[in-house]
Amino acid sequence: MGTLRQDLRGPLGYVLGVAVFLLAFGVTSSSTWFQSHFPYLPYFLAGLITCYAAGFWPAAFVAVLSSGAVYFSYGVTRIFPAKDTSPFASAAFLMVMLLAACTGLAALMRSRDRLEVERERYASLAESRDLLYREMQHRVSNNIQIVSGLLRLQSQGVADAEAKRALTEASSRISLIARIQRQLHDASGEPTPFRRFAEDLLADALAAAGVEGVAVEIEGGDEALHSEQSTPVSLVMLECVNNALEHAFTAGQTGLVRVTLKREGDKHVLTVRDDGRGLAEGFDPDAGDSLGLKIVRTMAAQLNGDFTIRGAERGSLCTLHFPDLVGA
Repeated sequence: MGTLRQDLRGPLGYVLGVAVFLLAFGVTSSSTWFQSHFPYLPYFLAGLITCYAAGFWPAAFVAVLSSGAVYFSYGVTRIFPAKDTSPFASAAFLMVMLLAACTGLAALMRSRDRLEVERERYASLAESRDLLYREMQHRVSNNIQIVSGLLRLQSQGVADAEAKRALTEASSRISLIARIQRQLHDASGEPTPFRRFAEDLLADALAAAGVEGVAVEIEGGDEALHSEQSTPVSLVMLECVNNALEHAFTAGQTGLVRVTLKREGDKHVLTVRDDGRGLAEGFDPDAGDSLGLKIVRTMAAQLNGDFTIRGAERGSLCTLHFPDLVGA
C-alpha cells in the first residue's frame, strides 16, 4: 500500500480524488436514504479515502468539490433541519469537518511513515551489525588457526620428544578454539546450541583416541551458551573426555563416557561420567599438577564456576558448575 501511495503523489492523486468524489456524488444523488439520514457521509468517506491513498492536498481538493456539491444541491442534501440554515453554512460545515479529519489522518500517516522508515533503518543497521560480527568471528577463527599451524610447524623442527609433544598438544588445543569460534553462530547468524558442535568435537576426540569398544554420548545442551562461555566449557569437556578415554579403560575394554549439560536454577552443570576403572588409588585432584587439570581449573575460574572430580560408584565423575549469563 505504501508503494501505491507513492505512485499517487502528484496528478494521479487528483484524478483519484475526482473519481472518488463522483462516486460519492452519485451515491448521494441516487439514494433518498442517504439524502434523508447521512447526506454528508459519502463525501466524508471520499475525502478520507483520497487522503489515505494520495495525501492531504488531493483530499483538500475533494473537500472543495464536496462543499460545492452540497452548496448547489442544498435543497436535497442539507443536514440542518432548521429553516434558517443557509447553503453556505452547510457547505462550510462539510469543508471544515472534512479538512479537519484529513489533517488528522495525514498527521497520523506521516507519523506512521516516519516510524516505518526508522524501523527499516534499524533493521538495516542490525543486519549490517550481524554481518560484521560474523565476518569478525570468521577472521578471528582464521587467525587462531594460523597460530595453531605455526606451532605445529615449529614442533616438526624440535628434536626433544617432550617439547615436541607439548607443542603438538598446544597446537591441537588452539585449533580446537578456532573451530569453536567458527561454530558459535550458524549460517543465519543465530547462536548455535552447545550440543550441535559438541557432538562433532566428541566424535573427533573419540576417533583421535583410537579406543575401540568405548562410546561417547551427550545429553542436554540444547540451548546456546553465552559466547564467552562456549570455548572454556568446551575445553573443560574435552579435557575430561580425553582423560577418560586415555586412563579409564584398559585395552579391549568396552565402556561409556557420558557428557551431560543441564540447567539448575541460575546455573549450568556440566558432567562427564565414565564407567571405567575409576580414579587411581591415592589420587588427590586438588593436589594434581598435570597440564590438563591446570587448564580445567583455569577455565573454571574464567567461568566464575567450580570444578570437582571424584570417584563414582563405577568409574569417575567430573562436574563443572558455572553461572548463567544473559545473551548469547
